[in-house]
Amino acid sequence: MSDFRPSRRSALRVLAGIGALALGTTACGPGDPGLSSSAGTAGPSAAPDEARRLGAEWESHARTFMSWPALASVWEDDLPYVRKDIARVARAIAEYEYVVMMARPDQVAAAQKACGRDVEVIPLAVDDLWARDTVPVFVEEGGEVVGVDLNFNGWGDKQVHDNDGQVGRKLLSTYKIPREQAPLVAEGGSFETDGEGTLLITESSIVNDNRNPGKSRDQIEAELKELLGMEKVIWLKGVRGEDITDAHVDSLVRFTAPGVILLDRAFPGTPADSWSRSSDQAMSVLSEATDAKGRPFEVIDLPQPDPDRISGHSDDFLSTYANFYIGNDAVYVPKFGDRKADDRARGILKEHFPKRDIVQVNIDTIATGGGGIHCATHDQPGKPVD
Repeated sequence: MSDFRPSRRSALRVLAGIGALALGTTACGPGDPGLSSSAGTAGPSAAPDEARRLGAEWESHARTFMSWPALASVWEDDLPYVRKDIARVARAIAEYEYVVMMARPDQVAAAQKACGRDVEVIPLAVDDLWARDTVPVFVEEGGEVVGVDLNFNGWGDKQVHDNDGQVGRKLLSTYKIPREQAPLVAEGGSFETDGEGTLLITESSIVNDNRNPGKSRDQIEAELKELLGMEKVIWLKGVRGEDITDAHVDSLVRFTAPGVILLDRAFPGTPADSWSRSSDQAMSVLSEATDAKGRPFEVIDLPQPDPDRISGHSDDFLSTYANFYIGNDAVYVPKFGDRKADDRARGILKEHFPKRDIVQVNIDTIATGGGGIHCATHDQPGKPVD
């Protein structure tokens, strides 16, 4: 096991349930597909019932899964503060949809007190808060939800994961959701889909010997297509070795609708680094690419805040707005303390999700650990739990 400093990003500062729940989406007009209030009938993007399909995040959620950070060895003196952040995010989401918080059995009571009675806290041993990467990816096949266990290995054995590596198997067993073990190692934050067969992924985070030794990009692409029901995979270079995730795509590019992408951009005037260069490279690829349906992409910049005006700071601070989470009736985005940039990010998201509330949440300690709201959440598709 590596002695890697317990942080999500070590160098890039800027950087219930029944498995047979049917998926339901209804397009809600331009700029805000799949609003859950009208969920229940298949929208135009839905594949035939028998075909495997990974839906888009804006489609209906049965619930949102989160994890209660457990280890002082990971967060040290910041543990009480990151727990406050996680509870704040959970409470914000629980105002709109059902939230399940996984916590070690001896920490359930404390987590429940912090999160409030609108959040269900279940005893399931975890190590850290990154549910996006530890919870299985949910696909639909034959009208049934299946959990694809991506064999979480601590981002290539960079962080302790004795419990987090078992979350996929245990959670699916708890909710009686069929489990499929993937033939590769990956994390939920490493790819992004439009729900219509297009997958965006960073090469650095998966074509890497710390996850998939000896496997070529072509091999991994073929496995991803079969595993997730994808028609087309678009590869972005990413950044290898400079953060614990090897540059997950969910902090770089995000779909807001089929064919429409928000792209993380460094604050103007900040020195170029490997993350900003990866943003340039992504723009270069996307400007020439088409999606699975043959459509060119519309790419919109999502600028970062001024690093001199944000309320939190560390060498690992993740000051991207791109790590937002699309809930059933709201979009959750970080509030960094640069009022002008925070308002601009909120406005951009409101333009793309006009029928959802845009909820800004302070996550300074989570960001100090190199992550964001999307990293800390994982949606299960389906009809919303009452």
